[in-house]
Amino acid sequence: MAKYVMTLLLALGAAMPASAYIGPGVGLGTISIIIAVGVAVLLLFVGFVWYPLKRLMRRGKDQD
Repeated sequence: MAKYVMTLLLALGAAMPASAYIGPGVGLGTISIIIAVGVAVLLLFVGFVWYPLKRLMRRGKDQD
């Protein structure tokens, strides 16, 4: 096991950094996707939690 860990550490230590460039289009696209996923999670919460609670509250008011 120690042999594998040592080999992994040596491989990670020998890796050279990549000379990569992220242009403004890719960066803005990534930010847009992150925002879209956040909005989708929020709408998922609203759909699964808020609307059934709203229906229950409205049903309670109608019966009074």
